[in-house]
Amino acid sequence: MTRLIRTLCAFAVAIWSGAAGSAWAGSQDGVLLTVRLAGEESAPVTFTRSELEALGETSFETETIWTTGTQTFSGVSLLALTTHLGVSEGVLQARAINDYMVEVPVSDAVEGGPIIAYERNGAEMSVRSKGPLWLVYPYDSNPAYKTEAVYSRSIWQLDRIDVQQ
Repeated sequence: MTRLIRTLCAFAVAIWSGAAGSAWAGSQDGVLLTVRLAGEESAPVTFTRSELEALGETSFETETIWTTGTQTFSGVSLLALTTHLGVSEGVLQARAINDYMVEVPVSDAVEGGPIIAYERNGAEMSVRSKGPLWLVYPYDSNPAYKTEAVYSRSIWQLDRIDVQQ
């Protein structure tokens, strides 16, 4: 009986893990990021990987406090995303798949600033490796990016943003 219970539990965990993993990797239509604009009654804006790429891909190399060695990140710049959305002020409430939330001032969206990375070292990021999206700053390019405030904004497993103005 104990063996049967263990087998059933293992089976249930395997099914749950597969279902949760699929939901976190993006919906079936490939949506990776959902953005809700402040005061908008319309549907949220959604982005697939190809739609994010269409905004212009950018890359940089940097070390992080969460990884070992220099990493290459590729994604869409926060500036390109906010410009595309027509957002020039306010706060971005960036949320992860587990509902963890950080507030990022729109003023962080500058040329040569943070990106919403969808690749690290040339590969898509799995949920286990901080993906599918990670708001990452070019920490090595500017000492101002090596602060606790900026580190706290570097949210991984990002899947949605609420714009607050």
